[in-house]
Amino acid sequence: MHRFFVDPSQIKEKEILLTGPDVNHIRNVLRMRIGQELLVSDGQGTDYHCKIEELGETYVKASLMWRLNGNAELPSRIVLFQGLPKGDKMELIIQKCVELGAAEIIPVQTKRTVVKLDAKKEQAKRKRWMGISESAAKQSGRGIVPEVGPVMNFSDALKKAAALDVCLIPYELSEGMEHTREVCRGIRPGQSVGIFIGPEGGFEEEEVLAAVKEAGAVPITLGRRILRTETAGMAVISVLAYLLEP
Repeated sequence: MHRFFVDPSQIKEKEILLTGPDVNHIRNVLRMRIGQELLVSDGQGTDYHCKIEELGETYVKASLMWRLNGNAELPSRIVLFQGLPKGDKMELIIQKCVELGAAEIIPVQTKRTVVKLDAKKEQAKRKRWMGISESAAKQSGRGIVPEVGPVMNFSDALKKAAALDVCLIPYELSEGMEHTREVCRGIRPGQSVGIFIGPEGGFEEEEVLAAVKEAGAVPITLGRRILRTETAGMAVISVLAYLLEP
């Protein structure tokens, strides 16, 4: 069943009004008709099973059939702090990490980051990234659209991470896999988790030390193989989803 996201203000007692780009998608791409059913999410974890009642030029009105408590979210809030990669790798990272359950993705400028975005480029990039997040959330049945935040410098990212319950930083010089297993198994449902992933070239040692000191980050290993920046975050979230999923 097709899924759409709306602002909570668009949800009334017995009907939901869809506007914006979704109208064209429903009318002209999916070619849906009056009487067909769809899922609408308020972006806060609640889904609504609806039936199309009206197909206007600028709106679609759907009657609310029943309300569903979304169950697609992980029991822990996972925030990915992703060192800005080159090219369009960030798009793949957002798509797959949203599918896997990340709740928020923060692009981070680190010492080895090659990409430099001015305000105009960042605004355009972020708009596209949010579109990718929403599309991935729809495809994977998420009840929320994970936020892709503005680009942060490393210092500000550490301050944000310090407020989370657990912070992980994969690093090639960390202890062995048994330590990583112990750390990951110790994370409990309900705890918020930050994951720091470096750009191409990884983190400098002083950045890892700062993460440990300022955000309480725990260095972990991802095994004997060297993972690309676009693979590492997916690997960590996959492990956590396996351990935390009820």
